Amino acid sequence: QVKLVESGGGSVQAGGSLRLSCTANGDTYNWDCMGWFRQAPGKEREGVAFIKRDGRTAYSDSVKGRFTPSQDKRSKTLYLQMDSLTPEDTAMYYCAARLWCGGDYWRGEANDYRYWGQGTQVTVTS
Repeated sequence: QVKLVESGGGSVQAGGSLRLSCTANGDTYNWDCMGWFRQAPGKEREGVAFIKRDGRTAYSDSVKGRFTPSQDKRSKTLYLQMDSLTPEDTAMYYCAARLWCGGDYWRGEANDYRYWGQGTQVTVTS
């Protein structure tokens, strides 16, 4: 069992930065890739940044060049550095884990992720 706990959300002005954290508890070494997703009111859940255990990363076009996922295997923590934030980035952010991530489209879709955190709110004001 993998339990994920996010933290680091909050309110920030446009142009600012936030760093989200996701700590994995339980059977932590089973995950092969982890992803950051977000969901704004009235919108579908969107995958924004992904990281594979071997260090490969993937991004949605909406955050490329602004968001950076990273991992600290020693502390079993996943991070999402978010820079140049805009009001369009306002959403609930979730981290999620997959036990196996293969193929060219290793990042997968939200339905491919078995383990999810409870979410942390990010609000960007203009």
